[in-house]
Amino acid sequence: MAPLILHTGNILDIYSANTETELELPFVEEGISAGFPSPALDFIDLTIDLNKHLIKHPSATFYGRVKGQSLKNAGINDGDLLIIDKSLEPINGKIAVCYIDGEFTAKRIKKSKEELWLMPENDDYPPIKIEEENDLIIWGIVTHVIKSF
Repeated sequence: MAPLILHTGNILDIYSANTETELELPFVEEGISAGFPSPALDFIDLTIDLNKHLIKHPSATFYGRVKGQSLKNAGINDGDLLIIDKSLEPINGKIAVCYIDGEFTAKRIKKSKEELWLMPENDDYPPIKIEEENDLIIWGIVTHVIKSF
């Protein structure tokens, strides 16, 4: 079953996560050398299932496809796939997917005693100060980023 698209927007597309399937992939436990090839790669016998490794709370996990560059300094770029866990508490400094005034966005949470800000990771975008009149839901916390090269 393919992921179901739940929301399409200017900043983020949100998809359901299908965790019912299993796909065991070869896994090199000791790491991959960026220098000379390791002869140990000829004897790969471990596997990893990315659903089990990346998704801790299946019923609360969703994917989001990033649109734009507001998080580029955090290493999150246009087209990257976010794994979002709705069961996690929003913590200062974490990157969250937020629903603010009718739009989804992904920003870093910045809390102080009296204020809440949604901070971009790109100087070309302004921080968003949350005011009383804003309609804000911190929808989930980004746990992983999947990139294409």
